[in-house]
This record gives sequence, C-alpha cells and structure tokens, in this order.
Amino acid sequence: MIRHLVLFKLNEGVERDDPRVVAGVQAFEELGALVPELRSWECAWNISERPIAYDYAINSSVEDTDALQRYLEHPAHQAGVGQWREFATWVIADYPF
Repeated sequence: MIRHLVLFKLNEGVERDDPRVVAGVQAFEELGALVPELRSWECAWNISERPIAYDYAINSSVEDTDALQRYLEHPAHQAGVGQWREFATWVIADYPF
C-alpha cells in the first residue's frame, strides 16, 4: 500500500470562505467517491493554530504505484488540482506502509 499525503497552505490574503476555496474543498470532498483506485480518503481543515501549520490536508491510500499514477491522472483529480493552484501551495509525501 502507498500513503499519499498532501498538505495545503492558502496563499497570503486568501481565507477559507473565499468562494474558490469553498469550491476546491467541495471538489476534494467528492473526489474520494470518484476515483476507484483510492482505498482510503480523508480531507479536512487543520485545527492547529501553530504558525508553521498548513491549512488543509489530504490523507489517502492506494494499492501500489500504478494505482497512484492512475489516481494522479484521473480527470476529477486534475480538475481539483487546477482549482487549488489558484489559491494555495502544497507539499506531498508518498510512502509505502
């Protein structure tokens, strides 16, 4: 199994209630049911107020690296990424478990 972990940081001046952010969150909340390769899917706002904390997280798993590639190429994933590019940056870790 492969864990796919993504941490998002909203760009300076962008707030959670920005309509673009609301739409991006909705796209990611729906993504888990749209991509058959996903074995688990969690996404949520961070509750930590520490200054080094990121704002939003995705924690998911897939069977193997081929499944990860299919997930990354899935049209629904690509659409969500396109939305988030407008208002956030992110870091990613993919690791076996």
